[in-house]
Amino acid sequence: MPVARELFISPSILSADFTRLAEAVALVEDAGADLVHVDVMDGHFVPNLTIGPPVVRALKRVARRPLDVHLMVSDPDRTAQWYVDAGADIVTVHIEASPHVHRTLDAIRAGGAMAGISLNPGTPAASLTEVLACVDLVLVMSVNPGFGGQSFIEASLAKIAEIAELCRSLGVSPRVEVDGGIDAHTAPRVVAAGADTLVAGNAIFGASDPAAALRQLRTCAEPHLV
Repeated sequence: MPVARELFISPSILSADFTRLAEAVALVEDAGADLVHVDVMDGHFVPNLTIGPPVVRALKRVARRPLDVHLMVSDPDRTAQWYVDAGADIVTVHIEASPHVHRTLDAIRAGGAMAGISLNPGTPAASLTEVLACVDLVLVMSVNPGFGGQSFIEASLAKIAEIAELCRSLGVSPRVEVDGGIDAHTAPRVVAAGADTLVAGNAIFGASDPAAALRQLRTCAEPHLV
């Protein structure tokens, strides 16, 4: 019998009120969040500019859950260490952004953080084959990164399933995280496809009751875990 997976929910503060981040983090932690997702964008790799190491360092002082930091930046080889030093518990870099991704992943782990690899909607799952043994987490973008509130790309379901099967064939078990258009309707489908970690921004922080929205997301998705 396969061992049942545990569902993690990682609310994205990209959709929170940036003037009240500490309160937003406390709210979702009290509602049962497993991680706090921090989107770092440089205005170059993606067409948006968000936050840097000082904000991650400040969040580390107040967060009670691990900081799940997603670097959407053009030079992760140079900058990933900044976020490890700032207190990130997980640092995820894009396979499209780094010509030396093994070195970057090794450096993240050597610094004491967990290492993640992300791929954009247009990047095939097979591109991960050579790095899956080096990572603790795979982040599948189910929208083109840069802005919150986008619609889920349906082709992501097949990619999630392909990555889950690739992990099984290689004998590795990183967490499979999905980010983009995740809500009560899409969450059960991505979990059934093989994901075990959900990033949700607008579906949580855009709701009238973010805590209730987070709990509903878990209730909808958990029954679909294998």
